[in-house]
Amino acid sequence: MTDISGRRAAPVSVVIPCYRCSQTIARALESVVAQTELPAEVILVEDRSPDDTLDHLQTLSKSYPPGWIRIVALPENQGAASARNAGWSTASQPYIAFLDSDDAWHPRKIELQYGYMVAHPEIALCGHGHEQLTASSVAPVEIGEISARVVSKPQLLLSNRFLAPTMMMVKRDIPYRFLPGRRHVDDHLLWLQIVCGGLRFVRLSAKLAYTYKAPYGESGLSSQLWKMEKAELENYWILRRGGCIGTIATIGLSVYSLVKFLRRLLVVAIGRVGRG
Repeated sequence: MTDISGRRAAPVSVVIPCYRCSQTIARALESVVAQTELPAEVILVEDRSPDDTLDHLQTLSKSYPPGWIRIVALPENQGAASARNAGWSTASQPYIAFLDSDDAWHPRKIELQYGYMVAHPEIALCGHGHEQLTASSVAPVEIGEISARVVSKPQLLLSNRFLAPTMMMVKRDIPYRFLPGRRHVDDHLLWLQIVCGGLRFVRLSAKLAYTYKAPYGESGLSSQLWKMEKAELENYWILRRGGCIGTIATIGLSVYSLVKFLRRLLVVAIGRVGRG
């Protein structure tokens, strides 16, 4: 059994949605255990995978002290947004850090991000940079000088620089959640709703997370480019109905989004030609 006794724990709940994650979840959990400040709990939300994922999670959890890992098994597959919401509802700690099951963290992720949020209690949402690695890469250790900047609504509307919830920590009690049932671009919508609600959002410059696939054009959700684009367009109209942006801004952002989408298609096409 992994020994985590005697180590300082932060009042943070880690929420990890799991769908067919047997090949990567151990790496994700190892990066949590390696934290200089452990989270108080880890919540694995099993999203009704059609394989032995749930059995794998239950076996894996036995390698850790009882109660530190909690498993939430959803009765039907609902997608990552609903899975994160389920973990959010289950969380007992005042701060929540999200981690995708195929990503990993820098060892000082919780120490630095939680430390910043505690020192700045006006911050409701905190993100940070990330490094894209291959499965055989050695994760960098050096962080360098850390700075923080406020993420404004116009910046976030034009670009989502946080490619996965893996980079985010949020106060548990804010009155916003991921859109239930949404399977694409649910994170960007939530960040925007938080900012539109008048809550403060900052980005730390440090690269405190590691992803192992390109933001688009590979397997998984990132390969479903048109579905992602439709979801982004829907987000703008949801924000308009919520009073966050006006009609003209909604139309302008939709056109801008479509231009970016065409560029993505071109990048993916060139990449495939290059690999061929």
